[in-house]
Amino acid sequence: GSTYSSKVFRVTFLTLAASLTVPLLGVTVLLDCPIDPQPISLKEPPLLTGVLEPNIKLRKAERLWENQLVGPESIVNIGDVLFTGTADGKIIKIEDGEIQTIARIGHGPCGTREDEPTCGRPLGIRVGPNNTLFVADAYYGLYEVNPGTGETKMLVSTKTLIEGQKLSFVNDLTVTQDGRKIYFTDSSSKWQRRDYLCLIMEGTDDGLLEYDTVTKEVKVLMVGLRFPNGVQLSPAEDFVLVQETTMARIRRYYVSGLMKGGADMFVENMPGLPDNIRLSSSGGYWVAMSAVRPNPGFSLLDFLSEKPWIKRMIFKLLSQETVTKFVPKYSLVVELSETGSYRRSFHDPNGVTVAYVSEAHEHNGYLYLGSFRSPFICRLNLQHV
Repeated sequence: GSTYSSKVFRVTFLTLAASLTVPLLGVTVLLDCPIDPQPISLKEPPLLTGVLEPNIKLRKAERLWENQLVGPESIVNIGDVLFTGTADGKIIKIEDGEIQTIARIGHGPCGTREDEPTCGRPLGIRVGPNNTLFVADAYYGLYEVNPGTGETKMLVSTKTLIEGQKLSFVNDLTVTQDGRKIYFTDSSSKWQRRDYLCLIMEGTDDGLLEYDTVTKEVKVLMVGLRFPNGVQLSPAEDFVLVQETTMARIRRYYVSGLMKGGADMFVENMPGLPDNIRLSSSGGYWVAMSAVRPNPGFSLLDFLSEKPWIKRMIFKLLSQETVTKFVPKYSLVVELSETGSYRRSFHDPNGVTVAYVSEAHEHNGYLYLGSFRSPFICRLNLQHV
């Protein structure tokens, strides 16, 4: 009798499963999918061994100005005064521990996803000659801000078409020492910053641009980059490094010398998705990872990369906020040498102290860690790690 009952159970179970699956599939087919994902081929992530061996060094960082800042993505200093841009559209100055709003590019209200395009979102921030600030606002474009008066001047507007393309997600910038050239990324001509997860999942490509502050011209230098993100000029200003987030790699574009106009790979197959990149005092580069690709372990991003149909299903059924919850909290900052080899790595598995690092800015023996989501800046004493 037991085989009969197990058979009945199996038939019942399968009937039930089919009766649930068919409508679900039907609904899924009919639902609109916001993304049109392309298959992406990533190599197996590098093993986290040697210099990349997991540690808890980032947990030695201290949280500063907790709950007084919203998502301080990028950080610069003029002397000992810090400046950052926050998720509520402000450009902020921190002097002697005091926080002051010096400028806003957009206008309120701020706070919800819907508000972001009018509120503005200052991302990359840099100090130019004569201590002016250059700011990349995801929604408004490239700006120059006077840190003394708070006066803002638009350099490149997202309303202007560049070679027929619109700028939808201005992300980071790097400036020559003479202030003549600004190299910046537009992460997408389709997706806005608030839909960055769609951009990562879709794998569409965009470019690296150059703005000349004298001629006021914008040129497209590179196209075909999948989620171009952080940018950094080399110390000799002969090339620009561009983080290609979705592909977990860094590309190099030559801006002067014999190779001018050429491009090559600087680092490929990184242990995480690179966000911003900044100079380190040793002549190399600090790279902040917005997510990690664990190996050994399971990397959701790698698993989904060649399966566009699963990505479509996920985005038909779940919101971006829900999908974000499946990304493990793991903070990782690596230091690269001037040739792109790994020098050292600082980890915080599970993001206990430092969650969601977007940038590592070195100043005076400390690493200041920006975050696009946390309500604080972290500071790590490099002597103590």
